[in-house]
Parts: sequence; structure tokens; C-alpha cells
Amino acid sequence: MNSPEQPLPTFDEVLLCTPQTSAEQVGLFLRRCLIPCQGGNKIYTMLYADELSYDVSKRAEELFQHLQCYNSSYRLIILCNCEGENSYLPSAFSHYKVHMIPQRSQAEIQQYLQRHFRVPQLSDSAAAVFKEHMCVGIVSSKRAGMGK
Repeated sequence: MNSPEQPLPTFDEVLLCTPQTSAEQVGLFLRRCLIPCQGGNKIYTMLYADELSYDVSKRAEELFQHLQCYNSSYRLIILCNCEGENSYLPSAFSHYKVHMIPQRSQAEIQQYLQRHFRVPQLSDSAAAVFKEHMCVGIVSSKRAGMGK
């Protein structure tokens, strides 16, 4: 986000973890991150790594330790909910922990995301029904279960 032209991460750079995420999915992701190949300037991100089951987390750590020797210049970010920081994977990587404070204002972050999520008005898209032709939106309510 250092430049407005800088692209958003691609699908292969992000793993959104849930309790149902398999060890195979995590393994493929770690291999993409840790085995050197062309186009190696990517930043890989595991989101909600604290959601992984104990078995999957344990296998992920073992695979990471095994593959880490193949690439010393990998770029991996593991994001966790602060309430889940005592789960296995965040604990295993705690010596790498960095507390992050956003370096950009909320307005700058919103402008950057709006630039990348806006669909050109000339194209026929479902985004035409959303505010400012955005292809992504968040629907929320203070009252649970109200048909969102």
C-alpha cells in the first residue's frame, strides 16, 4: 500500500483459515511461500491462523521447520485474533511476533481499497447496483438475524 498503483494480493498469496482448513491446504500454501520460484516478491498471508485445529497447526509448524531451509528470503505474515493468541500456531511462532500499528490513516486505507475494488462504469457488472460501483461490500446490523 506504499503506492496507489500497488496491487492487492492475489488468490495464491492469502490463506483464510477456518477450523475446517485441512493440513493439505496449509501445506500447499507453505510450499508456495517457502519453495523458491520465479516471481518470488510475493508476500504470503495466513489469516485467522488461530482458527486451525491443533493437528493441522502442529503439522504446519513441522512443515515450516522442514521447508524453511530452502528459502531464506521468504515473506510470510501470520495474522491472528488477539483472543486466540494462545492457540498452537501463534504460540509456536511467538518469537517472531510483531505488534502492528497501522501506518496509514483509515481514510487512506479506504481510498486505496476503493481504487482497487471499483468496477469501471463502462462494464456491465452486478457492481452497478452497489454504491460507487464497488464489487465488494459489507452488510452489517446491530440486531442479529435480521435477514442480511
